[in-house]
Amino acid sequence: MSTAVNISVAAPAYNEAETIAAVVGEWQDYLDGNPAVGDWEIVVCDDGSGDGTGEILAALRARCPRLVVVTFDRNRGAGAAIAAAIAHTRLDWVVLLDSDGQFPIANLDRVLPRVRAGEALAFSGARIRKADGLAYRWGSAASGAVSNLLHGTRYRDFNSIFKVVYGPLFRALPLESGGMNCSTEITARVAELGHEWVEVPIEHRERGGGSRGWRYWRGARDRALFVAYLGLRHWLLRRGVLRRTAPQPDERVPEAVAAAAEEAR
Repeated sequence: MSTAVNISVAAPAYNEAETIAAVVGEWQDYLDGNPAVGDWEIVVCDDGSGDGTGEILAALRARCPRLVVVTFDRNRGAGAAIAAAIAHTRLDWVVLLDSDGQFPIANLDRVLPRVRAGEALAFSGARIRKADGLAYRWGSAASGAVSNLLHGTRYRDFNSIFKVVYGPLFRALPLESGGMNCSTEITARVAELGHEWVEVPIEHRERGGGSRGWRYWRGARDRALFVAYLGLRHWLLRRGVLRRTAPQPDERVPEAVAAAAEEAR
């Protein structure tokens, strides 16, 4: 396969001063050294950090012109930061990561061949072993099971933030989540539009530092409410009570992707 994939990395960052330089450096080294990657960029949204994350990103930006930094003057929540990072991407495929290092970018090794083969428009990482604490693993499993039930899907890791999505499709999604539920919403929104996620097994690491930005019980309550909202929205869309607010993307694999697959063969 000779056709390289043009990739934008999109990520939120909130109080990640301990690890942000190492994580961005890891991303840069991977993208720059991988022959399967063509043009690339890294877009990080600093969500009003107060620990020096912004200053570190500015210094990294001076050394890496392909790093784009979007800055919020105050903390607006992970959902807003993720949406802003995605909106500022420009390349063919967008990889959604977190800035705390939990999702190694090397997981792309398992996705890129399938992107180049033109298999789908949306890929999601299914964590082989979740490195979160027991309470977070239980909460994720419970909300994922309910989300699958409400949407008629059978995804192993409905809430995984590791996503690789065709850029025009990703940038067209009308994301509403204001907190840590954005990854769940992304899975639901793409399913709403009739696209199937292709799940790929990925590695998951313990959190390297930073701040979650929400307490467990408040987050569990908010996630339960948000999952219920997404399920109700899905039901109303199916009944025609709601109309889709985003343009319906072409359900076929885009010509550029199909051409890449044909050339690879």
